Amino acid sequence: MKIYKYKDNVDTDVIIPARYLNSFDAKELASHAMADIDPTFATTVEKGDIIVAGQNFGCGSSREHAPLCLKTAGVKCVIAKSFARIFYRNSINIGFPIMECEEAADKIEVGDEVEVDFSTGVITNKTKNETYQSQPFPEFLQKMIDADGLVNYVNSKK
Repeated sequence: MKIYKYKDNVDTDVIIPARYLNSFDAKELASHAMADIDPTFATTVEKGDIIVAGQNFGCGSSREHAPLCLKTAGVKCVIAKSFARIFYRNSINIGFPIMECEEAADKIEVGDEVEVDFSTGVITNKTKNETYQSQPFPEFLQKMIDADGLVNYVNSKK
């Protein structure tokens, strides 16, 4: 598990640059994730890695491709000081967990070993022996995430 750390205002055009949006294949999109801000990201990210960022993560256009490419690349979750509203909603819609926690975003560094508990909102920095409290998702949103997104959640209710 690796930590990728970014500053404030990482917009959707940086998460998945528009020039790569000519594909609907999530794996193809993931191969270009973060290309303009971190050219090695797509080749070094592994399943279970975590992104930590500052304020307003996912600002910009409303494309659902941004959280989709991160999820498909293997990112376990994004921990940030705050998220753009549309990125937040798009993430939940596709079952990609995100956590708002200013203290965690400030204190977690590249190289730290971090665990997250989505049901309680507790983020544990094992390297620094610290815990940070994020707001846990309400039960119905956690069920959507567990179902791998809104469509699967709705279909499971039929």
